[in-house]
Amino acid sequence: MRTRLAIRIHTILEHYFPERRVFLKSDNDTRFIRLRPGTQIIAFAGSALLVAWAIVATAIILMDSIGSGNFREQAKRDQRTYQARLNDLSAQRDTRAEEALAAQNRFNAALKQISSMQSELLSSETRRHELETGIEVIQSTLRDTMKDREIARTQLAELEESLENGGDSIVRAAGNSTPVDFLADALARTAAERDQVIADAQDALLQADEMAQRIEVMKDQNDTIFRQLEEAMTVSVAPLDKMFRQAGMPTDRILETVRRGYSGQGGPMTPLSFTTRGEAASADTLRANRLLNQMDRLNLYRIAAQKAPFANPVKNAFRFTSQFGFRRDPKTGGRRMHSGVDFAAGLGTPLYATADGVVVHSGWQSGYGRLVKIQHEFGIETRYAHMSKLRVKVGQRVSRGQHIGDMGASGRVTGVHLHYEVRVGGKAVNPMIYIKAANDVF
Repeated sequence: MRTRLAIRIHTILEHYFPERRVFLKSDNDTRFIRLRPGTQIIAFAGSALLVAWAIVATAIILMDSIGSGNFREQAKRDQRTYQARLNDLSAQRDTRAEEALAAQNRFNAALKQISSMQSELLSSETRRHELETGIEVIQSTLRDTMKDREIARTQLAELEESLENGGDSIVRAAGNSTPVDFLADALARTAAERDQVIADAQDALLQADEMAQRIEVMKDQNDTIFRQLEEAMTVSVAPLDKMFRQAGMPTDRILETVRRGYSGQGGPMTPLSFTTRGEAASADTLRANRLLNQMDRLNLYRIAAQKAPFANPVKNAFRFTSQFGFRRDPKTGGRRMHSGVDFAAGLGTPLYATADGVVVHSGWQSGYGRLVKIQHEFGIETRYAHMSKLRVKVGQRVSRGQHIGDMGASGRVTGVHLHYEVRVGGKAVNPMIYIKAANDVF
């Protein structure tokens, strides 16, 4: 069987690939090379493989060339789109900065107006208290005058009765004087006293009416001042309260912490009190106390806002290059958590503290490069990484807006930028929560 199969295969090969001879002729000799069917098949298969490989390689090169061209075009389109988006974000940032500056100016103007209104309110309350005291004195004088008038009338009646009885008692009282002269003099004095009492009473009534009118005018003025102050407080306090709530900060606990920290320097404003006789406070007094409490709350909010990172660490032109959250690692290509936001700008761009605090680290740290850490109130810490130059030292107390370093490319980076982090209780949170919340107010 094997012999027959081999013979058949050999016959088929002989039919398609007959044996060929290649003659090699020289001057002295002639030789030939025998190309058997098996050798021809091997040569044919090798040639076919070589041609197939050349075709496939050429196709791959052409496809790669075409694909790379498409990728370059797509990359250019993405770059143009990204650049347009960056320009749009830059314009929005500039608009927000202008709006923040205008809002800050309005806020400062409102605070000045509130201070002026508060001083006017206190002076008007003092004047009203003085007027009420004056009315009480006038009323007391009027009562005394009315009593004197009644006494004068009683004396006049007694004199008239004595005159009708013949004037004997008057004559005896007058001694050697003429009864008629004595009577006329007494009547004249009585009439003058009566006229004076009546005139004093009328003057007292006129003054009382004038005082009452002035009190009504001052009440209207006080009501206007109260209403303006209440509106100013609503406009000033509500945005600050919203800013802290958007940042996820418990406002009551924050304000209580600030109040405890500043109680040694005066604490909250002392409530108004206009009586020492144990009487119930008036409606105006309660209203004024509510306003003072709101002013105290506004002041506490302003102090707390200085101690929380409601600001931007970069004031020059910049662009965001990476947001908070999971992203593709620029070095390894893997997916990693990015615990801050990146601001890209020129080398040496000034960087600023976003809140009051104390520097707890200023030096080199693996991955971060040149790093500054600032500890703030309420358990908040901010980090400024990849700096080219550090301008603060450990233990130094800094204020919001203070220059703390320059932008660079130290540490694990692909270019010049600032890596900015906000940590609450040691846990990284999105810094844009604070920046956007401040943009909505300032």
